[in-house]
Amino acid sequence: MSDKNVEICQHGIICSMPSERFGYFGWPSIARQSDGTIVVAASGLRFAHVCPWGKSVLFRSHDEGLTWSNAEVVNNTALDDRDTGIVSLAQNRLALTWFSSDTDKYRDSLKKSLNSQDMQIIERILDAWTDATREGYNGSWIRVSEDGHYWGEPRPAPVNAPHGFIVLVDGSWLYLGKAWQLQPGGRMPSSEQPIQAARSQDEGRTWSLLGAVPLPPDMHYEDCHEPHAVQLPDGSLLGFIRHHKPFQILLSRSLNGGTSWTEAKACGVLGSPPHAILHSSGAIICVYGYRLEPYGQRVMISHDYGKSWQKDIVLRDDGPDHDLGYPASVELANGDILTIYYQKLQKEHKNCALLYTRWRLTES
Repeated sequence: MSDKNVEICQHGIICSMPSERFGYFGWPSIARQSDGTIVVAASGLRFAHVCPWGKSVLFRSHDEGLTWSNAEVVNNTALDDRDTGIVSLAQNRLALTWFSSDTDKYRDSLKKSLNSQDMQIIERILDAWTDATREGYNGSWIRVSEDGHYWGEPRPAPVNAPHGFIVLVDGSWLYLGKAWQLQPGGRMPSSEQPIQAARSQDEGRTWSLLGAVPLPPDMHYEDCHEPHAVQLPDGSLLGFIRHHKPFQILLSRSLNGGTSWTEAKACGVLGSPPHAILHSSGAIICVYGYRLEPYGQRVMISHDYGKSWQKDIVLRDDGPDHDLGYPASVELANGDILTIYYQKLQKEHKNCALLYTRWRLTES
């Protein structure tokens, strides 16, 4: 199967528990370790898209994504652990990012969507959470593993995004995300907080806040979320931002390491949130969820470092509903791309699964 300048090699399943009570998985990220191990992180073993039971889970593949391990729980705080990112560090080290959320703020909407029995169970949990519980766990976090298996203590981060930070060529961390408070227990910010860059030169122990991404006069920060960034060969940064109203991707550049950014501009695709990598061919590959019919996963590709794009290339268009997306990619040893995401396999399924597509670039 092919579409424009890509060839689809294979669709597959990382984990699917379609009818289990706690079998919902969402918002995955992916990394490739130095030894070739592929690690997928997600919020999983959940009851639903919004619930108090989210955990940060990992899956591993030692054969380029053909087979996967069972779910391995890394985080299970008292709150809902969501949007788990995974970042490969040198020598098989890993970093995990996520945020812990107070489900109580969704209580009224949950009452409208859940049956009374399930809601009673959830309310008992929410009523048991104390202010100390919320203060202790609510926030944006990072954990580092020195061997990819045993994890250090959580470190607070000043911003948050689903796929976490990127490692720059000088070894420092650049985190483009929605701004949070920089202290343990930092509250989730109001939607009016900006998309802002932060940099750490000591692996997340301390952070320096850099520049915020300016918006055009007709756009608002409350509609901007879940960015990702890629560093280009000249050292500049290209940022990708999820925007609502309409559901689209905005682009912004920084020529000074994130200290300042160009005004964000729509790139002309009606999908989000974005995840980008720089392929060994020099192409920028940005994948995103597509929540209009036909639902699925798409990619846009640039061969001139973001000056122009081949847009809306379909990786998959068989999603049964709009609860899907958050794709992320890694390049495999032979240059193929492995893109992972979440969606239901069938409309009648209760839970979303973690799936993958292996594909490759072809000649223009």
